[in-house]
Amino acid sequence: MKSHPGLWISFIILILQLVCAIKVPQDLYQPPTITKESEKNYIVDPRDNINIECEATGNPFPTFTWTRNGKFYNVAKDPKVSFRRRSGTLVIDIYGGGRPEDYEGEYQCFARNRHGTALSNKIVLQVSRSPLWPKENLDPVVVNEGASLILQCNPPPSLPPPVIFWMSSSMEPIAQNRRVSQGLNGDLYFSNVLREDAHTDYSCNARSHFTHTIQQKNAYTLKVLTTRGVPERIPTFLLPMGTSSTKLVLRDEDLLLECIASGVPTPEIMWYKKGGELPNQKLKFENFNKTLRISRVSEEDSGEYFCQASNRMGSIRHTITVRVKAAPFWLDKPKDLILAPGENGRLVCRANGNPKPTIQWMMNGEPILATEPNPNFEVAGDTIIFREVQSGNSAVFQCNASNAHGYLLANAFINILDVPSRVLGPRNQLIRVIEYNRTQLDCPFFGSPIPTLRWFKNGQGSNLDGGNYRVHENGTLEISVVRKEDQGKYTCVATNILGNAENTVRLEVKEPTRIIKGPEDQIAKRGTTVRLDCRVRSDPTLRLMVTWMKDDTQLHIGSRMSKEGDALTIFGVAERDQGAYTCVARTELDQDFAKAYLTIQDKPDPPMDLELTDLAERSVRLTWTPGDDNNSPITGFIIQFEENRYQPGTWHNLASVPGNVNSALLRLSPYVNYQFRVLALNDLGSSMPSPSSERYQTNGSPPEVNPGDIRGAGTRKDNMEITWTALNSTQAYGPNLRYIVKWRQRHTGEPWSNVTVWTNKHVVWNTPVYTPYEIRVQAENEFGRAPEPGTVIGYSGEDLPSQPKNFRFYDPNRELIILEWSPPEHPNGNLTGYSLRYQAFNGSRFARPVVEILSPNQTKYTLTRTDPISRYRFTLSARTQVGAGEVVTADTPLKQDEVPPTSVPPTSPVPVTDAPTEIPTVPPTTPSATTTVLTTTITARPTTTTVLTTTATESLATTVASILEIAPEHWDIKISPNSHWANITWVYNVQMGSEVMVEYIDSNNMSRILPVRGHAPTSIQLSDLVPGMTYRVRVYSQEHHSVTSPFVTFETNSAYTKNQVDIATQGWFIGLMCAVALLVLILLIVCFIKRSRGGKYPVREKKEVALGPDDQKDEDGSFDYSDEDNKPLQGSQTSIDGTIKQQESDDSLVDYGEGGEGQFNEDGSFIGQYTVKKDKDETEGNESSEATSPVNAIYSLA
Repeated sequence: MKSHPGLWISFIILILQLVCAIKVPQDLYQPPTITKESEKNYIVDPRDNINIECEATGNPFPTFTWTRNGKFYNVAKDPKVSFRRRSGTLVIDIYGGGRPEDYEGEYQCFARNRHGTALSNKIVLQVSRSPLWPKENLDPVVVNEGASLILQCNPPPSLPPPVIFWMSSSMEPIAQNRRVSQGLNGDLYFSNVLREDAHTDYSCNARSHFTHTIQQKNAYTLKVLTTRGVPERIPTFLLPMGTSSTKLVLRDEDLLLECIASGVPTPEIMWYKKGGELPNQKLKFENFNKTLRISRVSEEDSGEYFCQASNRMGSIRHTITVRVKAAPFWLDKPKDLILAPGENGRLVCRANGNPKPTIQWMMNGEPILATEPNPNFEVAGDTIIFREVQSGNSAVFQCNASNAHGYLLANAFINILDVPSRVLGPRNQLIRVIEYNRTQLDCPFFGSPIPTLRWFKNGQGSNLDGGNYRVHENGTLEISVVRKEDQGKYTCVATNILGNAENTVRLEVKEPTRIIKGPEDQIAKRGTTVRLDCRVRSDPTLRLMVTWMKDDTQLHIGSRMSKEGDALTIFGVAERDQGAYTCVARTELDQDFAKAYLTIQDKPDPPMDLELTDLAERSVRLTWTPGDDNNSPITGFIIQFEENRYQPGTWHNLASVPGNVNSALLRLSPYVNYQFRVLALNDLGSSMPSPSSERYQTNGSPPEVNPGDIRGAGTRKDNMEITWTALNSTQAYGPNLRYIVKWRQRHTGEPWSNVTVWTNKHVVWNTPVYTPYEIRVQAENEFGRAPEPGTVIGYSGEDLPSQPKNFRFYDPNRELIILEWSPPEHPNGNLTGYSLRYQAFNGSRFARPVVEILSPNQTKYTLTRTDPISRYRFTLSARTQVGAGEVVTADTPLKQDEVPPTSVPPTSPVPVTDAPTEIPTVPPTTPSATTTVLTTTITARPTTTTVLTTTATESLATTVASILEIAPEHWDIKISPNSHWANITWVYNVQMGSEVMVEYIDSNNMSRILPVRGHAPTSIQLSDLVPGMTYRVRVYSQEHHSVTSPFVTFETNSAYTKNQVDIATQGWFIGLMCAVALLVLILLIVCFIKRSRGGKYPVREKKEVALGPDDQKDEDGSFDYSDEDNKPLQGSQTSIDGTIKQQESDDSLVDYGEGGEGQFNEDGSFIGQYTVKKDKDETEGNESSEATSPVNAIYSLA
């Protein structure tokens, strides 16, 4: 942060005001003073009116006269010439027909009143001229290659001198360098000529200063004579000539020294000064070191300078002696003098120059002669001494200092006044200034004799002068560093012998305006939001205004910008927002500013100027020019190609290169018409694609690779479809790409069949079922074939397999049935497995069938009985991808002796299947027996499963357990949520220990844990839940933390709204429930009455075959028997969660019976109830047998 440069400009103006002499008030008489005049050498535009300036002040106001060429000029006689109003300026009317050339000459202005005469400088009026170039025919310039050459310009004399430059006749500028350059005289210099210099012509052009018209000289034509070899030569000087020269320059002008040399190779120019160093602060080398410029020379710059031209053949030197002369310049310019009657004084006029100027005094424009003495003054060389002046001695004196190089003229008056002290400025001023700044308190005064001035603060008697205070000649009090304690009232007092005068100035000191936190340099990505801070502290009594500038121009706050406080926010910055931002805090007294640069990053601009070089058969070099990186370095380039034969308009990536290279050697494929483009990458993404390159066509050749991913597979049993991945456009290598497809049966030695296709598929028909074939696919184009392809094995289509062979079973004991078989004789395909269907039956009653899907390598299956009485029917078929084949069926034989069920050994395995396995439990045939069964369904894995089955009979609850080794964990967690609670039930097959923990976590990640003691299956109710909240629940062992269920997610119901009414408290609902209860009571009474009357019940035969242990279960764990021709019951068995599950096979359990509702015992076992339907005839004969329960009674009434 720093102060604005405008404050420094104000301070400089202040210093200039402080050094000015005391001014005479306008109400007092005063001799004339020249205030404005034209320059001594006055060149005018001939097309405009001519104004010769002469302005003056005085009291009374002066009159003006002019001389022209030393004689009085009568303005009134020339109607084209007039005076400007209240001025001595001459106006010459050129627009009215005046000829400017008629008014050339030397003019001088005289301003007169009764107190004296003032003179202007002698003004030489000249009219600008730009004569036409003479027409001339220039012969061609013939020059040997390597020789030097000077093409002369020689423009006609002009006033002022024209600006010279060289161009061709077609207005193309001539390129200049160390070898070819223009001299100060306008000529064109060739250090050595090359043959390419003849490719153009050379014309000298001159531009006029006033009219800006350009005149063109006839063009030079070069003819360069070439040689076999250009000989090298040492340098020689073309300008200046010889070994030495002199240069005269006037003081304060610019010194220009020039050396131009020829030679092969082109020489280099170096500058030196004899006996000293070159003045580096004023030094500048121009025109490729051929010109040395020293600005504003002084006498110290005189001396010997030499330039040295050198190349590898040698060097030469030229010495230039510089002499500095000086036109007259002021040492002590005479100043106006105000004296009171009887006072003494002097006027001093000192000047210097080279040669030393002579001093001449004049009074009121007339020379002062030494032979005419004056009693009131005396001329002593450069000084005039006044003694005891009187009121009539006022006059204007002129001092003229002149030498051979010019002259100086100065006017200074002596004014004899008798005036008491007076203060001229405004009274009781208020000055406000910023603390620590420099300030001044003005007190302009006048009096004759000249008064003395003193300053006082707050009425104190001590004079303020010295230290932090300084009183200037014109009465101004300067305070170099203003502090808070400088605040107060200041009084200035002017005193002379005629009286006193005073004025008061009040000073207030304010706090400076400071930006305490300015904007900082930022780098932002395009489209983001940028904030530039600007916090300002200023004096609270001053009005503060904060503005923003961009690139030193006032910033317009548009729709994408906002000014929040003093900070600037830019939304969605774009490239145009990049630049320097300046926060300017300004009050009426001072200002401060802070600047920061905002850099916008964007994706790079696309590369340009793609060029193909190093063209070869299989490669090409691509070169490009990177685009602007948009302030994020380019990290890489992606090269893409497009070909117009196979996929026109589609671009493919070909190569990628780092961001620091701009070319790549690309490997190409035959017979591709390439077109390339390049994308640039940086951290912000990819640029737009570059313009496309020209196309490059490579020659064709036979393919070098064959198709890949060759497959042979049948879609029907009598075909084989051969497919492959076709070659792409860069693999075709030639036109008319096609494929030679060959095939034959494997291991037959038969000849190859073949066909040529243009697609990527061929179908072979009339093939044997599932027969292996050898397949080959070879690419071919117009240039030839690819190498011999490899052989791939494929198969023709599959069919349904024949039935498995050697299907048999045997009973190693009363608990197991072992099935064995052999694979089909004709698999007709790739076997995917076996379908085993078995069904327990007892007489005419069948359990629901079970279907097992076995692996294709399995040829043995073990079935565990639940009792030794039931028989089983087995159906086995093999499967291919087409489907299941022929079926083989067998039934287990009838057992003659019955035995009670026994426990199944715990080591009995359960077959592993790909589908859920359901194991049925077959009850005894006693009609009054009831059984509850729980079915646990576990997704099959290649492990064994534990199934626990319990059957309760009329006399004794006999437990048949099949306990197997447990490998995988299985969890069955069911959740019934309400608004504020949820019932959680679970079943598991792992060892949990004595204490089970239930953890539930809400959506706020608040966790709660509840302990549960007991054995599986079990349940718990979660209370105090939040309505509408999502929870996660898991069950795990307290003793074994690694035993845990996965988390299950549920959501509680939404809470009732306040305007809902509890239905249980409504009167209509209570009445309805009472009516329903009464109706149920009546139906129960009717039911019991019917049962008391008796009925015909079906009695089983005394001897029935016991059901096997592997009868099919219902999905909820129950099963029963029914006659195969009986209809299913009206109700369908439901699962635990209340949904009806779809049966797994077409032979649904609905076709064989109905299940019962299962209930759990305390020890985890379950009891099932069997309902045995009558035969159709019995049902029709005795309708009362249907009402065996209250529920059946209700159905019968319906």
